[in-house]
Amino acid sequence: MTVLVTGGAGYIGSHMVWRLLDAGERVVVIDSLATGFRFAIAPEAAAVFGDVGDEDLVRSTIEAQGVDAVIHFAGSVVVPDSVADPLGYYLNNTVKSRSVIAAAVAAGVSHFIFSSTAAVYGSGGAEPIREDAPLAPASPYGRSKLMTEMMLADTAAAHEFRYAALRYFNVAGADPAGRTGQSTRGATHLIKVAAEAALGKRAALTVHGSDYATPDGTCLRDYIHVSDLVDAHYDALLHLRRGGDSLVANCGYGHGYSVRQVIEAVRRVSGRDFPVVDGPRRPGDAEAIVADPARAMAVLGWRPRRDDLDGIVDSALAWEDHLTRRNFVA
Repeated sequence: MTVLVTGGAGYIGSHMVWRLLDAGERVVVIDSLATGFRFAIAPEAAAVFGDVGDEDLVRSTIEAQGVDAVIHFAGSVVVPDSVADPLGYYLNNTVKSRSVIAAAVAAGVSHFIFSSTAAVYGSGGAEPIREDAPLAPASPYGRSKLMTEMMLADTAAAHEFRYAALRYFNVAGADPAGRTGQSTRGATHLIKVAAEAALGKRAALTVHGSDYATPDGTCLRDYIHVSDLVDAHYDALLHLRRGGDSLVANCGYGHGYSVRQVIEAVRRVSGRDFPVVDGPRRPGDAEAIVADPARAMAVLGWRPRRDDLDGIVDSALAWEDHLTRRNFVA
């Protein structure tokens, strides 16, 4: 059987494709290349270039490729952009997810893994947050993802359909084998931006808010290596294939770093200094959010292996250097 990865030309999706192939799975990707890159797709994977909002395309791909599971990454991910363009985010993250879910149900696919987000919690504080915490998303991005979680729960209640919704915290780093990494144009992820600044690709790094009620005044986040994250997805796939129940689970390490701590880590690992300027807060940004990953560990048997900020930064810098050497311009 085959696993369909939507958004498989993007940052996390391309890592998922490699993880599945490494495990001996057959993989097909659907991606519009609106934000992804053709070169990011592993050559061993089949690729269909189109919009996941095209329900007929998704269903025909599932049927033609013999798909038995869908891992759905395609969507928009920048919190401040969602505040400026809420309808665009509800279209990409909610309406189009509905199309993917409907195509899966119509084609008889009963295993579905969804790329959700810690943004469904709003600002949780420095203490690790559990999945049963109150859901209070502070941005259209978070609400668009929460709506899809609700659709999945309702679909599972009505059909022979089970799912895992994995709530990511801050994903960073790159494939240790150097096969893929974050190549996003105009990236806003802190470690990616700091790596670009360290390599001279940005004139300066802006700290968005330095007056938060945190130890150094900057936002606090739980950074998870992308390879650990895709391991969690594969563990979720095996769980569903074994007949496991649907679940929602956090993916993070259970401790956070401030923006200034991350900047110092990038300076330390790269051996380079770069300008940093203070700027205003961004709309929709949470003050602090840290995962309690106990459920993923207990139910899925997930065991993170790369919980080391310097290691995460090192892999991100290596990928950024790779992009420089291939003259890639984002």
